Amino acid sequence: MAALAAANVGHQPAYGADVHTARLRELIKDYFGEQAEVYPVFNGSGANVVGLQAMCDRWSAVVCPDSAHIHLDECGAPEKVAGLKLVPVPTPDGKLTPELLDRYAWGFGDQHHAQPKVVSITQSTELGTRYTPGEIAAIGALARERGMLVHVDGARLANAAAALGLPPRAFTTDAGVDVLSFGGTKNGLMLGEAIVVLNPDAVCGTAYLRKAALQLASKMRYVSAQFVALLEGDLWLRNAGHANAMATRLATAVAQVPGVEIVRPVQANAVFAVLPREVTERLRKRFRFHVWDERTGEVRWMCSFDTTEADVDAFAAAIAREMAAA
Repeated sequence: MAALAAANVGHQPAYGADVHTARLRELIKDYFGEQAEVYPVFNGSGANVVGLQAMCDRWSAVVCPDSAHIHLDECGAPEKVAGLKLVPVPTPDGKLTPELLDRYAWGFGDQHHAQPKVVSITQSTELGTRYTPGEIAAIGALARERGMLVHVDGARLANAAAALGLPPRAFTTDAGVDVLSFGGTKNGLMLGEAIVVLNPDAVCGTAYLRKAALQLASKMRYVSAQFVALLEGDLWLRNAGHANAMATRLATAVAQVPGVEIVRPVQANAVFAVLPREVTERLRKRFRFHVWDERTGEVRWMCSFDTTEADVDAFAAAIAREMAAA
């Protein structure tokens, strides 16, 4: 908020020709390498759609996990807006592997088949898991062998960096990633995300596509200034590390409650558990969380940069009371 107020003083040119966006470009190069280019946008779906479209031809296909945000939670925007064919791959943990990519990326040179051009992964994933740099590098190596590119949905990239204890470029630029959607709002921004092009040779027309997709902010300084505030110090890492720690605290607390089953590893800021349906219904009257799988009763509890220890303890206590009553 302080950065927004500071950006509101004086006059700046529009559409990214301001000093705040210039500073953001410098910071992105510091984090991801001298070749990196940044395109601030309004939201995460816009970042994913424009980034993927810039990587693809009109006849391209994008291979992604079946749990990917671009497949499940963007209302078909990559297909409707960008005109892409998504190829969802079933995965038990939200992560692609070279073996899965090799199985689902096929039909090269066949005019009847959408041509696999991009593999899109999420770090950390929608299932709360994370990739190691080696796992991403292995996917990137096979992608290059097949003439494909690598996209990362990094809505929670900071959470992965905090959990891995590594700088972001260690599992992006250095692992062969070409384009990244860099999350802002899930790590504290009021609004705004960014497309980070790590390999300029992998894209075409990103600036024009951003405008055509209604993602070019005239007062871009307000998006950029927030990213600058996040990245100039360690705020991005402190926010993400705190969210991760709150998830660990929650998982530890509820694991002691009889009848609650933690069903996935807690590797970032998400906790997945199975509860009796009636307990979930009662809890959701007081707490906001997502039912991940209606069939199994699996729920997802997300911890945020502003989740407090008191929030976690109160929620865990409520779960314990409801389970005892059930």
